[in-house]
Amino acid sequence: MSVLSKDQLTKRSASAEDLDQVERALIDASARTPILCFFTTAVFWLMVQTTLWVIATLKLHWPEFLQSCSWLTYGRVVPVQNNLMIYGWASLAGIGVTLWILARLCRVAFPRPTLLLGGLGLWNVGLIAGSLELFSGNGRGFQYLDYPGYAYGLLLVAYALIGTWGIVLFLKRRPGHVYISAWYFVGSLLWFPWLLASANLLVSSPAISGTMQAVVGAWFAQNIISLWLTAIGLGAIYYLVPKVLGRPIHSYYLASFGFWTFAIFSVWNGVQRLTGGPVPAWMVTVGIVSAILLLIPVATVTANYWLTMRGRFNLVYHSPTIRFTFFGAIAYTVTNVLSAIASFRSVGNITQHTVFAMGLDYLAVFAFFSMVMFGAMYYITPRLVGCEWLSASFIKFHFWGTAYGFGMAVIMTLLAGLSQGGLEAANPPEGFTSGAIDFMATQLYLTSFIRGRTIGLLLLCFGQLFFALHFLFMLLRLGRPSGSQPTLFEPIQEGAK
Repeated sequence: MSVLSKDQLTKRSASAEDLDQVERALIDASARTPILCFFTTAVFWLMVQTTLWVIATLKLHWPEFLQSCSWLTYGRVVPVQNNLMIYGWASLAGIGVTLWILARLCRVAFPRPTLLLGGLGLWNVGLIAGSLELFSGNGRGFQYLDYPGYAYGLLLVAYALIGTWGIVLFLKRRPGHVYISAWYFVGSLLWFPWLLASANLLVSSPAISGTMQAVVGAWFAQNIISLWLTAIGLGAIYYLVPKVLGRPIHSYYLASFGFWTFAIFSVWNGVQRLTGGPVPAWMVTVGIVSAILLLIPVATVTANYWLTMRGRFNLVYHSPTIRFTFFGAIAYTVTNVLSAIASFRSVGNITQHTVFAMGLDYLAVFAFFSMVMFGAMYYITPRLVGCEWLSASFIKFHFWGTAYGFGMAVIMTLLAGLSQGGLEAANPPEGFTSGAIDFMATQLYLTSFIRGRTIGLLLLCFGQLFFALHFLFMLLRLGRPSGSQPTLFEPIQEGAK
């Protein structure tokens, strides 16, 4: 048997590294146009829905604002904002991140990028058509299912062109180990069409009406976030953290256990939103048990993440990707703990019919999912564009504006829900005459929280504006030269711990 010398081993290692770099460059070249288009449209819808969120919040304590425009009444703006939040910003950003990471993990170039662009175009047609229907007052009244059925049909057809290529990438993967991120991404690609198609068929079926429509709506509203978006966010965390740290995830077996418990328990979640409603008690109980059991995958993900970061927490002060992802990971844990607490009947009876559930949704979509997506885009975009981010200051403004804005808006919404539920529980309306004064007093009491949320949203707009401008600079290739040190908040001193 021949023995290789040290020089031969070095040359062979260098040659393998060169081949890997060429392979990654070819994958990025095939993904550049479609992924950047997904990111661009996602950022556009992010700015639109943030603006609509500010308008809706202003109307709660300034009713005369834009009162002459019937299209911008509160009852029309809110469902448009919610749908653009889920299907515009979150879904498109998540799909872009999913496809790029899957291509990298599977080491497969995109076979036909033009089909992805066709699916993206049809997806945006569905968003525009559905939003125009809602602005015209033609909504269905189910949370995150407000669009007419044909608009979601367009989204499903578009998704067939998009999601199929994600599955193709996975099926054509190189033989060998399947990383945990791929499990979450493939699961999300399969769960989304099932959720959207089944929920639309059920709420549109003449055999399903009244209470059962509400059950389907509550189940879908919970799982479009906790199953579709959360799976993408967790897959991105499991990819980005080891990649930036340069070390493997602490425990693959713990990650596998977390994935399967997440997949099993999540599908039963959601009906606890109807606590106290005219639904079978066992349905609510199943939702409560599921929300509590979901703390098992939450604990495994949190433990795995912290143990992987152990000894390298200093990167939170240096790396934009790690800082955004770290914030999102903490928010993921907080969101699920609060959701489990709120699922108990004693708590649900207080928070029922308040904005508390809305606050939990915003906590999950913005504080967890969106922050992870921002971290992923800060990592992925330079590899597609060919230059580094222009300014660390812009990234700082984006992070602090987003963190303080999300934080303040979500906290004010949660406190408003708790206060509203507590006051109404203490003074239950017994009729229009006796209860109207108590109800109006409750709404006046909530005005301070709503104003605080408005301030938070203005900070959020500030942060998102810097991100949108910075992203535009990257598209125009106005960043720092390729090959230079990645854009960091603070330079890492050589030899520092």
